[in-house]
Amino acid sequence: MVAVGTELLAPGRVDTNTPTLKARLAELGIPVAFTAVVPDEEAAIAETLGAALRRCRFVFVSGGLGPTTDDRTRSAAARTLRVPLVEHAPSLSAIRARFRRRQMRMPEGNRSQALLPEGAEALPNAAGTAPGVFAHSSEGARLVLLPGPPRELTRMFDAEVGPRIEAYLRAEPRAATLPVTTALRVAGLPESVLQERILDLTPPPEAPEEIAILASDGEIEVRVSAPAERAGAGSELSDRIAERLGEAVFTRSAGERLEHVVGRLLAARRERAALAESLTGGLIAERITRVPGASGWFDLALVTYANEAKRTLIGVSEETLRTRGAVSGEVAVEMADGVRVRSGNAWGLSATGIAGPGGAVAGKPVGLVWVAVSGPEARVRRYRFPGDRVLVRRLAATAALDLLRRSLESASR
Repeated sequence: MVAVGTELLAPGRVDTNTPTLKARLAELGIPVAFTAVVPDEEAAIAETLGAALRRCRFVFVSGGLGPTTDDRTRSAAARTLRVPLVEHAPSLSAIRARFRRRQMRMPEGNRSQALLPEGAEALPNAAGTAPGVFAHSSEGARLVLLPGPPRELTRMFDAEVGPRIEAYLRAEPRAATLPVTTALRVAGLPESVLQERILDLTPPPEAPEEIAILASDGEIEVRVSAPAERAGAGSELSDRIAERLGEAVFTRSAGERLEHVVGRLLAARRERAALAESLTGGLIAERITRVPGASGWFDLALVTYANEAKRTLIGVSEETLRTRGAVSGEVAVEMADGVRVRSGNAWGLSATGIAGPGGAVAGKPVGLVWVAVSGPEARVRRYRFPGDRVLVRRLAATAALDLLRRSLESASR
């Protein structure tokens, strides 16, 4: 996977497309050999693509397909494949039509987006102007060029690229050598604790099965890979890991996050949840509303950051705030109770804490977080998270969703 963009090499800029592509390929059972970020320089892009095409059967490139002079992915790809760029008339017509629908004249620079390496296939772009590219190298590798805007990339992969790869895997005899990967996702366990619990299940280096542990923002994915002829053994190992980790496993469906599981559980119970957030500042609500159809089980979130907001909007008592402080289990419980009662929903979820870098007091360090669930089953938990302000807030959002998930599962038994 190659992400193109000089801006991605600057401090503070993050490549979000590569993780998206990794997740999509994991669902197809395709392992990733390496990733790279390269600037908007034709020579650098071409050199990277050449090395990738020699090593891999699929090479995915994101970015650099825009209409400006610094968008050089198309020309670099043609240079690597040793073919000329040719204008693709259907793509040019689609670009013109998109501008007409917006009642705009197409700038001449957009014409360059219809240029494809000779012999390549154009991938329609339902969300933007730049078509993607599906090409073959002389060695038989597949080169896939995708637009940089995440919305365009995701839609193009799902509609155009994924089906082509699946067809290739069915038809290509060598596809049988691809490993079969199963995955389970875990929350509520530190990575080191998880590894300790399954250490004796880890295959030796010479074994055909492999375990990979991937942690991100409080969620951990455990992947078990095995050769196709050993798929049964890999599945059995995955079952043993799931049994060992117990209720910390929240899904065995590829691509599912905690918010998807929470939504499914609420929908099955025909119930709704409301949120009262303090330190997370709306992060929990943002994750919940990523899920299509979330309006069926979620309708309200209050960011009660100040004590006065906690008191007036959700009914946290002034006495509790004064004697226990805003960062306390008692306040978390009253926040969850208050937002549940005032919203009329079956479940209330709250989070309060100290994200830092300031705000610590005696007995209440940076990273201290309290999360509470109010409903048919009530729970409150204390956490101490490491890291900076950004990480503490993300971990708190994950912890809150996980506590609600566990409460829903318990109530549904």
